Amino acid sequence: MNTRKLFATLFLAALFGGLIAVGTVKVLEVPQDQQIQPTEQVDNIKFSSLLEDKDFTVPEGLNFVYAAEVSTPAVVHIRSSYQSQSGSGQSQMDQFFDLFGAPPRNGDVPMGASGSGVIISSDGYIVTNNHVIEKADDIEVILENNQSYSAKLIGTDPNTDLALIKISENNLPHLTYGDSDAMRIGEWVLAVGNPFDLTSTVTAGIVSAKARNINILRRNYGIESFIQTDAAVNPGNSGGALVNLKGELIGINTAIATRTGSYSGYSFAVPVSLVQKVVSDLKEFGIVQRAILGINIRNIDKQLAEAEDLDVVNGVYILGVGENSAADEAGIEIGDIIVAINDAEVKGTSELQELVARNRPGDKIKVTLIRNGKSKQVFATLKNMNQNYEVVERASLYNFEGAELNNLEEDLLSDLELEGGAQVNDISSGKWQDAGVEEGFIVTHVDKQPIRDADQLLGILRNKRGGTLIEGTYPDGNRAFYGIGF
Repeated sequence: MNTRKLFATLFLAALFGGLIAVGTVKVLEVPQDQQIQPTEQVDNIKFSSLLEDKDFTVPEGLNFVYAAEVSTPAVVHIRSSYQSQSGSGQSQMDQFFDLFGAPPRNGDVPMGASGSGVIISSDGYIVTNNHVIEKADDIEVILENNQSYSAKLIGTDPNTDLALIKISENNLPHLTYGDSDAMRIGEWVLAVGNPFDLTSTVTAGIVSAKARNINILRRNYGIESFIQTDAAVNPGNSGGALVNLKGELIGINTAIATRTGSYSGYSFAVPVSLVQKVVSDLKEFGIVQRAILGINIRNIDKQLAEAEDLDVVNGVYILGVGENSAADEAGIEIGDIIVAINDAEVKGTSELQELVARNRPGDKIKVTLIRNGKSKQVFATLKNMNQNYEVVERASLYNFEGAELNNLEEDLLSDLELEGGAQVNDISSGKWQDAGVEEGFIVTHVDKQPIRDADQLLGILRNKRGGTLIEGTYPDGNRAFYGIGF
């Protein structure tokens, strides 16, 4: 082969090989928009494309405007007022002044609280926190349009720190109930309320945790299964709304975790699943129909799991079962681990308490438990605190230190020209009897603080420590005073 033919052959071979190589690269090359990338890179590309639009809009699902417009007209400002007395009935504020050398204050001292509330029906029912109105002689409700109303107390539930009040008005804006069970950690929420008397304030955050117990109620039957958020909540937000992006009510803002008294990053709301039940009971019965299983429980931790040789680390461990309780009759035993109620997962005591508290005495629930390493289901018919299935009447719950406290009939209030009070009946052995109180006595003041009804009286007395001045009258008009140590 001559030189020219050899050169031509080599040139064609090289050219053909190059074309094959280039073609191979094109075949194996993946288009830029189809390349496999880490999730965050894909998200950044999508987000960057939004920025190319000069009229930048918030990505769908992150627009808070609709939820704010729906919720703010339905969230009210609540101002409650009551009288406090220096001396034996000193309030914490009185004691503060005394500690810092301020001159003593005599006579009745006007006190008050400020908070928020949520209109839940067009005819004026409003849910708020018990601690916003628990001492109130008068409750004022101010709407977003600055209209003011005097509210009537329908009922309270200190065990959930909820209260129901009502104003006489119709066609009011109100919030609809959402589904707090369906809320997922990381979802956006809005807190709506009146912090520091700044009315109709809206803040945004996410659901940080669910079924959170922060040991703030400190009651034997207190229920803490809070929704935790990082939406800014401050004093005055109590009783306000926690809503989802649809503007649906998913919780009642109740507490903050703080060392300063102001927002420090976390806030807590009673889930609407529990709010609905409490509100329904208060409207129908005036008190909450509390259902109980009748068990002594604790969370499972590493130490318990090792000590009892448990195969699970989530659930509620049964330490004790009350005789003739709902749990006892259902066959629940000491050492059982409850992992679900009505197929809803139970990871700890707060979830168990909430799921049970959504029911009324007489309701039957399915309890999924683990016994000796095996799953088992039983059905328990819940009882009330009197260990039966009956509806509990309002008055029968007001038993304190050996006496029954009852609300006054309207006729008796009118005959004695009283604005409020609570009657002491069925006195047995106890502090009332020891102090010489006779049946029928009507308590009108405690440490000079006026008493509106039995609910308020019970709340005040439960928080009293030491000597307490009880003032009142008997149905025949004879006034009397008693000193009782609680």
